[in-house]
Amino acid sequence: MTDDTPAQRPRIGWIGTGRMGFQLATRLLEAGYDVAVQNRTRAKAEPLAELGATVVDRPEELADRDIVFVMVSASADLEAVTTGPGGVLTAPGAAPAVLVDSSTVSAEVSALVRAAAAKRGTELLAAPVSGNPKVIAAGLLTVAVSGPREVFDRVEPLLRVLGRGVTYVGEDEVARLVKIAHNVFLGVVTQSLAEITLLAEKGGVSRAAFLAFLNDSVMGSVFTRYKSPALVNLDFKPTFTMPLLRKDFDLGLAAARTLEVPMPLASATAQLVSAAIGAGHTEQDFATLILEQARSAGMELRPENVVVDDGLTAPQ
Repeated sequence: MTDDTPAQRPRIGWIGTGRMGFQLATRLLEAGYDVAVQNRTRAKAEPLAELGATVVDRPEELADRDIVFVMVSASADLEAVTTGPGGVLTAPGAAPAVLVDSSTVSAEVSALVRAAAAKRGTELLAAPVSGNPKVIAAGLLTVAVSGPREVFDRVEPLLRVLGRGVTYVGEDEVARLVKIAHNVFLGVVTQSLAEITLLAEKGGVSRAAFLAFLNDSVMGSVFTRYKSPALVNLDFKPTFTMPLLRKDFDLGLAAARTLEVPMPLASATAQLVSAAIGAGHTEQDFATLILEQARSAGMELRPENVVVDDGLTAPQ
């Protein structure tokens, strides 16, 4: 299914060309795959035609593709594009061999879609990703995958086109929990990073200097480094918005209740995320958590207007 000979490569369908989906479909096109794309707002998908993509109007028009990727915002969206009217699993007489869903959705909805896919003879891989468009461009995206191991083994070479790390984490829906746990940690780390950065600033240290020190220490990470420009220069062009982060906290805390795992830090951060949304931080990047933290500390932040390395220089 994933032979590297162009004539034997799978024909790919892609549903959802938002910020992430657009960049990932681009990687497949640039790697020479035959890709057809669909997006609820067709205009967002049409630029991919310049790279060779076929643009279609409805998910069901991708049912004859070998492998169809899905990257949508929420559980209801996944159901809509798969089993809803005109969904990719509803076309008469055709269904993809494999559906690879890279959305961040609940395990319950994922299981429902898996069952619906099985009735059409379609295998489902849950394959949520970690990264943003700039991470994708740098070749640093990572993917957690769950589902039948033999299906993963067939599709893995295709998944490796998308980024640097592809990890098989188990059967069924466990990749959903991996991604949700990841995003809860994302929120907790960002809130903590905002708190300590402002502690240093209120004591007289510039945000740029503090974060430069942190990023070069054992506590630094790829994430703290690539968030540093936003925190230093207050450039909150969205990579991931606060409402999407709140959705993932809701999913994570629901899983914690089901599994009887106390999550006091995550619960407190979820409240701070909700407060930030209430304050109007809905369209910008979730790094705006630092603005609400500053307000609580009686601080008025200004951009420091310095060059900060985000660590995401694309490999040559």
